Amino acid sequence: MADASLLQELRGVRSTTPSVWFMRQAGRSLPEYRALREGTTMLDSCVRPEMAAEITVQPVRRHGVDAGIFFSDIVVPARQAGLGVEIQSGVGPVFEHPVRTVADIDALPVLGDEYEAALEPIREAVRLTVAELGTTPLIGFAGAPFTVASYMVEGGPSRDHLRTRALMRTEPEAWARLAAWVAELSGRFLRAQVLAGASAVQLFDSWVGALSAEQYLTHVQPHSAAALAQVADLPVPRIHFGVGAAHLLPQMHAAGATAMGVDHRLRLDQALEVLPAGTPVQGNIDPAVLFTSEEARFAEASAVVEAGAAASGHVVNLGHGVPPTTDPQVLTDLVSYLHEMDDVAGAEQGVPSA
Repeated sequence: MADASLLQELRGVRSTTPSVWFMRQAGRSLPEYRALREGTTMLDSCVRPEMAAEITVQPVRRHGVDAGIFFSDIVVPARQAGLGVEIQSGVGPVFEHPVRTVADIDALPVLGDEYEAALEPIREAVRLTVAELGTTPLIGFAGAPFTVASYMVEGGPSRDHLRTRALMRTEPEAWARLAAWVAELSGRFLRAQVLAGASAVQLFDSWVGALSAEQYLTHVQPHSAAALAQVADLPVPRIHFGVGAAHLLPQMHAAGATAMGVDHRLRLDQALEVLPAGTPVQGNIDPAVLFTSEEARFAEASAVVEAGAAASGHVVNLGHGVPPTTDPQVLTDLVSYLHEMDDVAGAEQGVPSA
């Protein structure tokens, strides 16, 4: 497994051809996913080991991508800890009791032995997935403290995160307690996946782009660092990804990442200019090209590979997730196109073509 090309790229060793996986590659774009999940809620499907394993493997089987991403949701750890949360159709994660006061934070469950026991379905799902994937790596997944805490404070999805950002400013100590709780929640969730067999992890921060660099450094970076620290002693790459976070790349890297995901708003060569030398990158095909012509898709893929050529390692991905209305064949064809390319960086560095 250590020799898998994707893991090599994440460690800064170039392969002869590009390695690729897609965020949200498992899910609503696949008819086999919709058939399997019929009659099962989203969060229930995440904690049924056989179902979660099958959903994780489906896109690897169909598209031939170079890694599976563990099928989960950023609020699964909170649910397993005992919080009331469900994913409402057309809305997203909704918490039964938003966390907005010191009393609400005091009432959060202790993350002790009961939480560890509640993670057993996750560990079993990872074990089943790894056995099915064989030599294809599995990437573990968790939501970053800011995004998960934002859902908890807002009670559900939010465009502006006003309550969350207000809490940071008016009650910074309360915010710090909440974010620290989420950091432990997510960090232990990541660790459980790695100890069960995941070969890399990604910490996903959907809403972090709403913050200034100053706010991030003061109120968020220490907690993202605490989450990633939960797996820092384990020999796996740690990918950190945020949406709309081009202005935060160095700060997010400094939270403990070994590789940085970059969304489609910033070219990879420009990202490399602000990241520490030698940082492997992941990204960053614009998901919109999935709905264009094949010529436009392949041109975008080629441009992304070229923009990442100077990186020590580059895993090709979308700049965000697979939209649910994507034609699965488009993804399959895109993977085939990438796998047939000679890696630009490899050619420049004298790596022989396959």
